[in-house]
Amino acid sequence: MKYSDLSLTKKKSSKRAGRGISAGRGKTAGRGTKGQGSRKSGGVKPGFEGGQMPLYKRIPKLRGFKSHRPKAHNIKTSVLDDLKLKKVDNFVLADKGLLPDAYSKVKLIADKDIKTAVEVSLQGASTSAAAKLEKAGGSFIKIPQNLRPKTSNKSK
Repeated sequence: MKYSDLSLTKKKSSKRAGRGISAGRGKTAGRGTKGQGSRKSGGVKPGFEGGQMPLYKRIPKLRGFKSHRPKAHNIKTSVLDDLKLKKVDNFVLADKGLLPDAYSKVKLIADKDIKTAVEVSLQGASTSAAAKLEKAGGSFIKIPQNLRPKTSNKSK
């Protein structure tokens, strides 16, 4: 089948309303007699329910507050053993795919004992995670959150 083989379909013209009694839609063109809906710009505003309390006012408002401060990503101590590294920080975790980027907050959480000595530099750690690190011969250094490098818009 080719495009040229296709035949055109008959396009039925739409019925023109409001052209007299014999035009096919009757005297009032399907709008009824008198009233707001029969006028040219008639009709009620969207959401109006005839005086009844409208749905958008009957539904309760969304309340509460959402903090704009991003939450810290939690990294478990068992992950440190899996990495088999001597030093761990945000950039290492981001490279390994454990963080979305190196500029997010990270907190170390304890779950299993650590077998290797690891030097961890992160934004936070639970007291039990820090204790497990020290017990394995490692250390925890609390550092501030890494800031994103500033981008200049001078190439305009």
